[in-house]
Amino acid sequence: MASAGVAGEPFFALPFGDIVNYFTPYTAVLFGFALLFTLICILSRPEQQLDVVFGTDAYYAKGVTGKELRFRRFMSIACGCATMAAMVSGDVFNFTLFVSMVGVCIIGIVAAVKSRHVLDAAYNYGIIAIVATIPLFGGAAITLATTGTLSIWELSAMASGMPLIAKMLIIVGVMGEGIAPFYAAKAELFRAPGAPYVIMIHVSSLLMFLRVVEILLTV
Repeated sequence: MASAGVAGEPFFALPFGDIVNYFTPYTAVLFGFALLFTLICILSRPEQQLDVVFGTDAYYAKGVTGKELRFRRFMSIACGCATMAAMVSGDVFNFTLFVSMVGVCIIGIVAAVKSRHVLDAAYNYGIIAIVATIPLFGGAAITLATTGTLSIWELSAMASGMPLIAKMLIIVGVMGEGIAPFYAAKAELFRAPGAPYVIMIHVSSLLMFLRVVEILLTV
């Protein structure tokens, strides 16, 4: 069994034809975090956000309707599943595919909130996520064209490995799909009611960055 580089020696591999998913001590921890937060989204009830009226003792609650709750829970679970798949993927294209799926789910989690300001933020970030697919899949395409493979194990064994331009494009693509650090510029994502579903946005973004750093250091 080949070495997975900085992630340590793989202790489990699950091949699907020429595509190999694997667990290393590093990816197993990331997978565990994604699984944990997915279970939290399945089992938890959404919070009821409270807004305080400035200068007074008054406050009002922002509830979550049943229809909105079901959709956001579904998108959060889908986001968690896509994140888990990205954590164990041993193929560069599959990793970029699951990253783009995470981006779609993140936008879906935010867009389910019936608030004009939140929907405006979801629209803007949706554009970012769409544009980010170009460098994301472009990096995978350049890798395949120059090396003839997308396997992380095979790329790690090559002297040249993944081209630098492909690595840079994938990093830019992951930044766009994870809408980070872009999401920190607007408060709507933090103010959107319905945690723990909003928390899945930040968890999946963090895990994607940790995974892509490991991949690019390996190849």
